[in-house]
Amino acid sequence: MTIHIGTSGWAYPSWKPEFYPPKLAAKKFLEYYAAQLNSVEVNYTFRQLPSEKMLSGWMAATGPGFTFSFKAPQRITHFARLKNCREALEQFYLALAPVIEAKRLGIVLFQLPPNFKANAELLEEFLSGAQRAPLRLAFEFRHESWFRDEIFDILKRHQAALSGAESDELESPDVLTASFRCYRLRKSDYSAADLDRLVTETKARARDGDVFLYFKHEEAPTGALNAVRLLRRVEED
Repeated sequence: MTIHIGTSGWAYPSWKPEFYPPKLAAKKFLEYYAAQLNSVEVNYTFRQLPSEKMLSGWMAATGPGFTFSFKAPQRITHFARLKNCREALEQFYLALAPVIEAKRLGIVLFQLPPNFKANAELLEEFLSGAQRAPLRLAFEFRHESWFRDEIFDILKRHQAALSGAESDELESPDVLTASFRCYRLRKSDYSAADLDRLVTETKARARDGDVFLYFKHEEAPTGALNAVRLLRRVEED
C-alpha cells in the first residue's frame, strides 16, 4: 500500500530559505516540492475550478507517482450544503478529468463548515449521486454531531472515507470507513514525540490500504518540513 504525504499547498515564497532554496523561482516551486514529497492537497478548487492547461502544467512538473488531492468547491459544501448540487458536482468532476485519466488523483475532500450539523438522510442522498469509480471521496466533519455510528455506516456503504482531522480545537475519531484513509494535521505545533507517534500510526494504518496525510499550509514552512521528516521516516523500512 502507498503512503501519500504532503501539505495543503506549495506556492509560498515565505518557505524560503528553510524549505525552498533562496534563489528558486516561483515557477519551479512545485517541481522542487515534488522532489521532497509525493502528494499535495489543492485548496485552489475550493474557490474556482482549474483549467486543463493548469492541471497539465502541474502534472508535467511532477513525477508519475505524485498525486493531487482536491478540496471540493465551496458552492457544494458551504453554499448549497450538499443540497441540489448535482450540476456543480459534475462540473467539478469534469474539471478534474485530466488528473483522473492520468491516474494521478489522490482524494476528493468535502470539508463541511463547523456549523453544519449532522444530517444522515442528506449525506445518504448526496453520496448516492456523488460516488464515481475510481474517485476516492473523503469527508471532514467539523461538528461533533457527525461522529456517530449511523454516519459511519453511510460512509462505509458508499466507500467514502472519514477524514481524520486533528487541530487545537477538535479531533475527529479514527474510524475506517473505506479502502483508504486520509488525515489532515492542523495542530499549531508537532513535537518530536508527536512525529514518532505519527510514524508508528501511519505505518500501521497503511496495512488497511493507501494513506493520504496532509499537514497544514502556513506562511512558515513548519508543516512542509514536518511532512518531509514524516515521509522519510515511514519510507525507511
